[in-house]
Amino acid sequence: MAEAAVEQEDKKGKSEEPVPKLILTSSPHQLSPDSIERIMWTVVLSLAPASLAGLYFFGLSALYVLIVSVCSTMAAEAIYQKLSGVKSTVTDGSAAVTGLLIGLTLPPGSPWWVSVIGGFFAIIICKQLYGGLGFNPFNPALMSRVFLLIAFPLQMTTWPMPSPLFSGIDASTGATPLGKLQVARLTGKGIGKAAELNIWDAFIGNLGGSIGEVSAIALLIGAAYLIYKQYITWHIPVSMIGTVMIFSGIFWMIDPSKYVNPVFHLFTGSLIIGAFFMATDMVTCPVTLKGQLLFGFGCGLITVIIRMWGGYPEGVSFAIVLMNIVSPLIDRYLRPVRYGAIKAGSR
Repeated sequence: MAEAAVEQEDKKGKSEEPVPKLILTSSPHQLSPDSIERIMWTVVLSLAPASLAGLYFFGLSALYVLIVSVCSTMAAEAIYQKLSGVKSTVTDGSAAVTGLLIGLTLPPGSPWWVSVIGGFFAIIICKQLYGGLGFNPFNPALMSRVFLLIAFPLQMTTWPMPSPLFSGIDASTGATPLGKLQVARLTGKGIGKAAELNIWDAFIGNLGGSIGEVSAIALLIGAAYLIYKQYITWHIPVSMIGTVMIFSGIFWMIDPSKYVNPVFHLFTGSLIIGAFFMATDMVTCPVTLKGQLLFGFGCGLITVIIRMWGGYPEGVSFAIVLMNIVSPLIDRYLRPVRYGAIKAGSR
């Protein structure tokens, strides 16, 4: 009986799996019940105010651009994954977010094929060829915008002026505030009237520009919702916008006849949508908070340099893409000390 009992205990011991007391895994760690689908569709919801503002000020031409852009990215993702035999992720919302961001950064009334090319370029070249969501080193929507700016400059810089719904104003085209500023700067005649900006119009979105970048109040409402949901933090947006405001303010105080004030930089172009909705991309920005502050500083500094002395009137897209390149290096050199380890030089 004793031998049988011992044999039974041995079998019981072999059948039971050892219970690990300490689990070590690499990041990312899931700390909340949020899923990719929930996060992505929440981002889409947060962009609704900016989308509605664009539809109000630019009408059906803006609606067509947004629909074609979103349909293009979702179709590109579905086609690529079907041909490559990969499980479809088209309903997780990531392709829809990319398409919506592309559409919001396009001029209202831009040709349909610009949205299609931009959507396929973003999904296939900038996302799927790297392995899909989570493996792309650059923000796909921003890379697509940079590509479109370089490849189709005419279509990407033809700006319809606002013609709000029910206003009876006929559609017309004109330069954006940053475009006027660049022309004045390059002609060497001083910024003059190009520096004039109606702050209220810029705040609500009643000025020329891309569909989703003109209304500051609409973008800030969506950004506040993302911060409330804790899907983004303040570090990158505040660092990026603060850097633009500080450096532009310094040069404005030195020579106001040559440089515009910081408020002009804040409410024109894609600074707000870039700082809150693109630079904060979870995949392509640094992980640590110190790294995010440095990342935002770099985005802001490059934006100021391009706006003041560059060949393009707007520098936000180029700045974020360039900082995406150094994001892994920032993570490497600003990584926190491992738990239990002693920081070098602290002895």
